[in-house]
Amino acid sequence: MKLVVVSAGLSVPSSTRLLGDRLAAAVGRAAEVDVQVVELRELAVEIAQNFTNGFPGRALAAAQEAVAGADGLIVVTPVFSASYSGLFKSFFDVLEPEDLEGKPVLIAATGGSARHSLVLEHALRPLFAYLKAVVVPTGVYAASEDWGAEGLDGRIERAAGELAALMAGLSVGRGPRAARADSFSAVVPFEEQLAALRPTG
Repeated sequence: MKLVVVSAGLSVPSSTRLLGDRLAAAVGRAAEVDVQVVELRELAVEIAQNFTNGFPGRALAAAQEAVAGADGLIVVTPVFSASYSGLFKSFFDVLEPEDLEGKPVLIAATGGSARHSLVLEHALRPLFAYLKAVVVPTGVYAASEDWGAEGLDGRIERAAGELAALMAGLSVGRGPRAARADSFSAVVPFEEQLAALRPTG
């Protein structure tokens, strides 16, 4: 199964990227996955250009393809002004609307204070519900004081286990694109419908 980590961390090193890596490693302990990381920091210019000219650059197109083809996603953003970062939101704004339909998504965020932990529930979960993704029940928020403290490892393992289970269950079925393609095969061509209305005899 293919697991893609979308990290909106801006600094190097980045606690946001670190959280994404730890979540991906935990998923790897629960299921066999090929992990690819999409660093949005490196795509910032192409994302902005996509808004103005309507076309993705080469690197952004590759990232969009990776996300669309993934069996599961881990999405991680730093918290800015009590919500996800603008860069994070912009990336999902330039995806095709159907790219996340039915796809398991683990939401995670980092911040300087535990007071922003509800960002997972009031910002990220509604965003991915709107995009028709299957959001993992457990989200992971890591404040500065959580690193090295008791509790974060347990939340990571629990969320990763839930994502691995969803990926295994949903990848057995057909993807949303295949289902949409099949739905068109049931459409009767207009000529056949007209022919059926003609009087016989």
